[in-house]
Order: sequence, then C-alpha cells, then structure tokens
Amino acid sequence: MKIPRFSRKTLCIPYAVFLIFFVIVPMLVIFFYAFTDSNMHLSFNNFVKFFSDPTKLSTIVYSLVIALITTVICLVIAYPVAYILARSTMKRKFVILMLFVLPMWINFVLRVNALRELFNLLSSLDGMAWLAGSNYFKTVFGMVYDFLPFMILPLYTTMLKIDPSLYEASADLGASGFATFTRVTIPLSVPGIMSGVTMVALPSMTNYVVSDMLGNAKVTIIGKFISDYFGNDWHMGSMIALILLIVVFVSTWFTGGFKSEENVRGTSL
Repeated sequence: MKIPRFSRKTLCIPYAVFLIFFVIVPMLVIFFYAFTDSNMHLSFNNFVKFFSDPTKLSTIVYSLVIALITTVICLVIAYPVAYILARSTMKRKFVILMLFVLPMWINFVLRVNALRELFNLLSSLDGMAWLAGSNYFKTVFGMVYDFLPFMILPLYTTMLKIDPSLYEASADLGASGFATFTRVTIPLSVPGIMSGVTMVALPSMTNYVVSDMLGNAKVTIIGKFISDYFGNDWHMGSMIALILLIVVFVSTWFTGGFKSEENVRGTSL
C-alpha cells in the first residue's frame, strides 16, 4: 500500500487551526475586554486604574521578586546536579534523574498540600515555631520544590550534548578545571539555562496555588489578582493579564529567549 505524501502546507493545517483557536482568539478576547468598559465602549480606564493603584503595583513587584528568588535558587541547585549527572560515567544515572522527575507524576495540589502538612508538623516542634509565620519562606520553598525539575531537565539535556572532546582539547591546551568550566561548560550550557529560567520564572509569577496554600493566602501574587478579577470583572482581569503578558515578553526578550540556539551558544573556548 502506497502511503500518500503531503505537502508542508497541508501538514501545517493542524498547527494553524490550533494556533488560531487556542492562541490568537483568546488573545483577541483579552485585548477586547482590556480596552473596553462595562458598556463595551472603548476605554483606557482599566489601564489608568491599574497604574494608579499602589496595591496592584506592589503585587507586580512582589511577584517579580518571588519569581527571581525562586529562579536563582533553582539554578543554584540544578546546575551542579545537571553537571554531575551529565559528566558522570555511572551506568544507572538515569535513576537519580528520575528521582527528581518522579514528584511531577503526582498531582500538583496533592504535593503542595502534603508540603503544607509537613510545615504544620515542623512548626509545632521546639525551635521551629518560626515556620508558622514565615509565609514568604514557605511560598518560595514550595515554588522551588515544584519547579526544580523544570530547571534540571533542560540543563541536563543541554550538557549531555556537549562534545566530550572539547574537554579533552581544553585539558591538552593546558586549561585548568575552572577555566574549562567557565569557558566551555558555561557558554555551551547557556541554552539550557535560558530554557530553565523561562520555565521556572514565568510560572512562579502566576502560580497562586502555592502562595495561597503555603502562604495562608497572605502572599498575593499577580496570578491571584487575575483569578479574582475574572470572577467579577473581566475588563480589569484582562488588563492585568495583558500587562503580565507584556512583562513576560520583555523578560523573555532580555534573557535571550527569542534568539536561535546558534546565537545563544558560546563560541569562544
């Protein structure tokens, strides 16, 4: 039986349909509600109200700070883990990698709830009572716990692709281990760093489930605002979502998320 051949245009149809109905149309709806009032008339009042409200502005700052702290901690933990696993000669190193990925197979809410119960238990012990009031600490800890695999995986896959002959060439040229790490490993792992930062920072700004459950609803991030406003005011909710989209776009632009892999990779050894 001869298998029919399809042109590239034909194969792009499913992607185009998905892009139109699940990306473009929702974005148009958000733009429409963001720049209209309750009477569906063109209005910029939502934009003015947002930037004239100190609470909303401080919430964006809190969200950015929490996302930054979470991302930095994840990167500090994930980079040496990914480096050791990628450079290791262990036959079963995938088992160790699986231990980091395994929690992702469990329901997200169940994991956060289990972490909350653990904090409640620890806070009842002598010397650990401070945990009961450390809402920001518990929120950041929960973010790191949930998003750490998203930092490890791209770093590991990127480092695994680095040609071992580059390390041998660096050693033959007399480079020290530190010089090899800074001039070979780090530049060639930049794509993995950028992917990991994007996959951790962006969800950390909007994942209000962690802040609500671990922060006792006292840590408000931008995602919580969007959820609350979409319950009774789609116009303001859409404006906040649009502003968040702009923040994400600018952050991705500055971190090099729109560059091709060839442009991001380091080229000097």
